[in-house]
Amino acid sequence: MSEVRTKAGLAQQAAPVLNKLTTEQKNQALLSMADALIQRSAEIIQANAEDLQRGKEQGTSPSLLDRLALDESRIQGIAEGLRQIVELPDPVGDTLDTMDRPNGLSITKIRVPIGVIGIVYEARPNVTVDAAGLCLKSGNAVVLRGGSSAISSNKKIVEVLHDAMAATAIPKDALQLIEDTDRASVDEMLKLNGLLDVIIPRGGSSLIQNVVMNATVPVIETGAGICHTYLDQSADPVMAEQISLNAKVQRPSVCNSMETLLVHADFAAQHLAGLLEKFREQQVEIRGDEATKGYASWALSASPEDYATEYNDYVLNVRIVNNLDEAIEHIADYGTKHSECIVSASSENASRFIQEVDAAAVYHNASTRFTDGFEFGFGAEIGISTQKLHARGPMGLPALTSTKYIVSGSGQIRQ
Repeated sequence: MSEVRTKAGLAQQAAPVLNKLTTEQKNQALLSMADALIQRSAEIIQANAEDLQRGKEQGTSPSLLDRLALDESRIQGIAEGLRQIVELPDPVGDTLDTMDRPNGLSITKIRVPIGVIGIVYEARPNVTVDAAGLCLKSGNAVVLRGGSSAISSNKKIVEVLHDAMAATAIPKDALQLIEDTDRASVDEMLKLNGLLDVIIPRGGSSLIQNVVMNATVPVIETGAGICHTYLDQSADPVMAEQISLNAKVQRPSVCNSMETLLVHADFAAQHLAGLLEKFREQQVEIRGDEATKGYASWALSASPEDYATEYNDYVLNVRIVNNLDEAIEHIADYGTKHSECIVSASSENASRFIQEVDAAAVYHNASTRFTDGFEFGFGAEIGISTQKLHARGPMGLPALTSTKYIVSGSGQIRQ
């Protein structure tokens, strides 16, 4: 039997045990896991160095290496993420609705774990811990399949977590890592109906589309982030500059960073040249339409393919538009329904943008970089869902549950 099927089977056997655990038992396990990450951080950093060296030899871009890199500070942050999950309410068992029927039946709708969750992701080893913590706290077993670029880090992290779990109520089989980095292991996961209850992909567009198009297991789609910021003609220039720069350069390698800046022609005439110089100072490559190049002769030409690209890098598309309608139309054509922003002093234009733009998160006068479980108060997140069924936006603990109806009677039979 393959590694994928064997480990998914072990996770399935562990899932009923998780379903019986108390919140206190789950929290104690997560705290032990957080402590172990700190205590053994030197081992994790050493394993991570292997991944970084391999990445450099393979020509991995600096932005992707940044996503991959771990140090004491980042491991502290990852451990703190587990502790924050401990502080969050346990959704399992929550009563969502109650109904008393005329025939005397009492019906209660409660939250229950989904069961076994498969997660396919790429180069960020922090996802290994975030996913484990969120799934286990919500009573789910989890099968992780990270990218080959982080395999050394992921193996060491899961080893540390397993060792910590050994003295807790959570069986270590509830957390599985697929170590086979061949793409065939992903393809096999996608068709494990009966063993996996859902698959959640986290990563770039090609990975997500492969999962969505080929999985027979149900999928919660987390979208690529082609995010836009639109500077309306009434935008405050200082606010527009701060928001735009933050959305692009604060951490360009993540899915909620801005990929395209849309600028009203009237705003551009007064402020765009200076704003583009600010981006240039931050080493951001500008790709723009012909109107944009009139404000920055050094800008490259943007193609339709550029506007449809998630760079996750110091590259920014710029387009000048004549009105709000053109901005909304561009977002509809190229956006991935992730996070979109308008900077405007016009409440009317902001209201239209919020109503008409189809995205999981729509911002008025704030950076798209806030689309994040921590920033929304959810703690660590499993991903940003861009679909419209079950969950949308940052997915915290409640998004990792399903529901069950409990029907209580006194001998009723249906006539």
